[in-house]
Amino acid sequence: MQQVNAKYINFASIIDKGTLEQNVKTSSMPFIWPHLASMPDAHLGKGAAVGSVIPTVGAIIPAAVGVDIGCGMIAVRTQFSLSDLDHKDRKTLRVAIEQAIPLSAGKNNRRLTESAAARAKALEANARNAGFNPSTYLENWDLQLGTLGSGNHFIEVSLDQDDHVWLFLHSGSRGVGNKIAQHHINVAQEYCRRQSITVPDRDLAYLEEGTPEFSRYIAELLWAQKFALLNREEMMDRVVRAVAQWMGQPVAEKERINCHHNYTTRERHFGKEVWLSRKGAIDASPGRPGLIPGSMGTRSYVVEGKGFAPSLNSAPHGAGREYSRTAARKTFSREELRKAMKGIEYRDTDAFIDEIPAAYKDIDVVMQDAKDLVAVRATLRQIINVKGD
Repeated sequence: MQQVNAKYINFASIIDKGTLEQNVKTSSMPFIWPHLASMPDAHLGKGAAVGSVIPTVGAIIPAAVGVDIGCGMIAVRTQFSLSDLDHKDRKTLRVAIEQAIPLSAGKNNRRLTESAAARAKALEANARNAGFNPSTYLENWDLQLGTLGSGNHFIEVSLDQDDHVWLFLHSGSRGVGNKIAQHHINVAQEYCRRQSITVPDRDLAYLEEGTPEFSRYIAELLWAQKFALLNREEMMDRVVRAVAQWMGQPVAEKERINCHHNYTTRERHFGKEVWLSRKGAIDASPGRPGLIPGSMGTRSYVVEGKGFAPSLNSAPHGAGREYSRTAARKTFSREELRKAMKGIEYRDTDAFIDEIPAAYKDIDVVMQDAKDLVAVRATLRQIINVKGD
């Protein structure tokens, strides 16, 4: 832990100059209180760095939440062990999952499953209560319930240190959440322009509490976070059904954990109520279960929060990129990806080169930096990986 200045605490031992400067700039905003906390996986982002925990009083920065509102992880521990998988064709399960869940950007369901329809109905009611129509952002938004997306979103079957089988996936609020975020980032920029408010970066434009713009953003933000949570639940239900069919028996869920890592919530820190935006960070309050994925081909972690006050009860959300996607594609090869994924069933394609583990920080270093923030309950290694192009 490094106290960079009175308003900025850094927990990352691996952090580039640009990210440090971006965090200093964000922490200089007058409504940050008591300080910005930079997680061990921090890297450059839009406006605020990914891996930032940003407490604000009386204002909120839409870009500091990020464009994938509610992005996060869900995991299920099953009753199965490695020995139960002997002689099972893992490719068969991978393909079944790929057929059950639309993958890649812009890919939707053709129709809603019964469970997705029920979740969409609940979201419609929630939106009405919030006073808005999500269809104004994206027509047929409901058809995205139960879809993965692309980039670093994934579905995995993993084994823990005792060879118990876990199901693990990462996704968020998809296109509708992105459009809501982009809209309110633009609203914040226009608000600051109208109010003659100068900000050090246009993506640090903010909305002031008590204004209609602020209230509208919070209402739609909370809705998108709910969408993301239910999107993960819907996908996990489909993965569970695919595994049950593959195994020839029902899945007994021993535990299910669903947690955001791009979101805003109301919390109390150092004696004051704040709007806490975790942009690439999980809630690590005392005893709180959480999920920290590594990169494609490396370990992931099931953790429990320690409630470390200087971190604002937060912890990292993953490994954190060291190479941009463009730089990774120029630096690494498909053959290097194959070597990194040896022993893991995955779809062998050039599309995943920018997700190679070497493009990310060493997850072991990240977890060492987070030792005061979380306790590790389970260490997972992948055996099946599913991603969108």
